[in-house]
Amino acid sequence: MRTYVLDPGSPTPLYEQLYRCIKEDLLAGVIAGGEKLPSKRALAENLNVSRITVESAYQQLLTEGYLRSRPRSGYYAEVLETLPQPSAPRCPAAAPVSEAPPPSAGQFPFSVWARLMRGVLLDCRERLLAPMPGQGLPELRAAIAGMLRRSRGMAVDPEAIVIGAGAEYLYNVLLQLLGRDKVFALENPGHRKLRQVYAAGGAQVRPVEMDESGVTVPGLIASGAGVLHISPGHQFPTGAVMPIARRRQLMAWLGSSRGRYLIEDDYDSEFRFTGKVIPTMYSMDATGRVIYLNTFSKTITPALRISYLILPPELLDRYREKLGFYSCTVPSFEQLTLARFLDEGYFEKHVSRMKRHYRLLRQRFRAELEQRQFGQRVEVLEDEAGLHMLLRLKTVLPDADLTARFQASGIPAAALAQYYFPDTAPKTPGAVVLQYADLPETEIPAVLDLLAEIVKGEE
Repeated sequence: MRTYVLDPGSPTPLYEQLYRCIKEDLLAGVIAGGEKLPSKRALAENLNVSRITVESAYQQLLTEGYLRSRPRSGYYAEVLETLPQPSAPRCPAAAPVSEAPPPSAGQFPFSVWARLMRGVLLDCRERLLAPMPGQGLPELRAAIAGMLRRSRGMAVDPEAIVIGAGAEYLYNVLLQLLGRDKVFALENPGHRKLRQVYAAGGAQVRPVEMDESGVTVPGLIASGAGVLHISPGHQFPTGAVMPIARRRQLMAWLGSSRGRYLIEDDYDSEFRFTGKVIPTMYSMDATGRVIYLNTFSKTITPALRISYLILPPELLDRYREKLGFYSCTVPSFEQLTLARFLDEGYFEKHVSRMKRHYRLLRQRFRAELEQRQFGQRVEVLEDEAGLHMLLRLKTVLPDADLTARFQASGIPAAALAQYYFPDTAPKTPGAVVLQYADLPETEIPAVLDLLAEIVKGEE
């Protein structure tokens, strides 16, 4: 029986301590691929912890793809490819897309934001008028690095961070930095605006088919791409969370040829409703060619228009050489206010509050859906994370007509087919992406009424 030393007095929960211990053994090969793990009851008794502690640890490992579950058999270790591991952070430890819906205006912390703005006006008058570094103010870059260290366990040098006015602006920065001669591979289905921005900038854009684990490696290789742009933490719109085995396969692809890059778009990683937040690919990178991209548009408000890149050392040097003349596109007033919002702990409180709000909204939608007589003809396929739900409707209505019905009713939803590259959507009508976070709670009955009309008579 496997034994681990857990510390009940530690601020780290017991389930997380156990999760980390098992994960280390899996990565080190101490637990071999295919090996069966102890049952939840047996391991709980051996470690003198509750079954819930073991179950929570196993569930997080299952979510991240380190384990697989066999019905009536138990949990088994996945077979993981051997990859070089980063021996240390690539940068020194930091010092102490808009298709998803915006947070509700009723949830925005106006009073806190206003107070912080007044403080910036009083305390930082000279800073507000001074020239600004092209990568953004050091206060905000340090605050972002600190937030990532606390929330994601990422060791990031603030000097590696580039601030920009929204993700779309940073897409164009990446296009210039990596070169328009490269082929950019994108998830299919995926964000429409992403491929529109890259294509408008003159890049070759190619779709990569997906399965339940994310982009497929054969599809990626067939695309001939040199740059892969993905959202492994929570893919839009399918909701897929990329397991560790697929992540390691993509890292192997990345390291097998010079000049390849991977853009990790972590756009709504904060909104995970079960288990821990998934570790980033940036943190497991040993190649120095993973670019991390995130935005505050989903967590705070799209009106803020602040996003950021984290560049590996080689690309940071190239950025400063080729694009260092650019001025930062975010006003210093907003940067300093956001820096205080992060440093004083308001961001974590706001995200926690928003998670509770969205969780309750999801629960109410599902509860009212189950009460309807047509509930079996409307299936919720994915809603464990993010700000949207993927529904399957039992209907023969064409996808274009389905989308038109939602748009005419003012409901933030569209057929899944709308998010595929042209002429690549599968011929399986009825899949719908519902942007539930943009849905007032009072409108849930109207949404269910429309769903009832669409599936009426479809037995």
